[in-house]
Amino acid sequence: MPLITVTLSSPHAEMPDKAAVAAEVSRLSSTILGKDPKVTAIIVTTVPPEDWFCGGRSLAEQKLASVWLDIHITDGTNTKDEKAAFIAETYAAFGRLLGPLHEESYVHVHDVHDDAYGFGGLTQGRRYIARQLAVPASSRAA
Repeated sequence: MPLITVTLSSPHAEMPDKAAVAAEVSRLSSTILGKDPKVTAIIVTTVPPEDWFCGGRSLAEQKLASVWLDIHITDGTNTKDEKAAFIAETYAAFGRLLGPLHEESYVHVHDVHDDAYGFGGLTQGRRYIARQLAVPASSRAA
């Protein structure tokens, strides 16, 4: 049930369709991090390349694109290797979507405690407990 915000900018041709960006981000979070697309929220915003600065110079001046992707996931649901793969694959995907990326393009994975994160009025911790109570004790792994 991640919440993902994507902010992007590119001086190259046209910006990609926001729905295409959301679909790619959903695919990456689903295939690499195992997140259910049915409960994934994605917000995509764009910034003119003249308004995004890296190293004191605008992306327009540098003729480079950039992205900031911020994803919140429940702590302990993914390994370091999975998060590293997500970051690497996301960077590569945005290079394909936006054109050459500035190295100062970021993917930030927030591991959030299950008692401080949720949707629909329930924390992830409560959802976990409810799932455990729904499964007979004899079916649970020891």
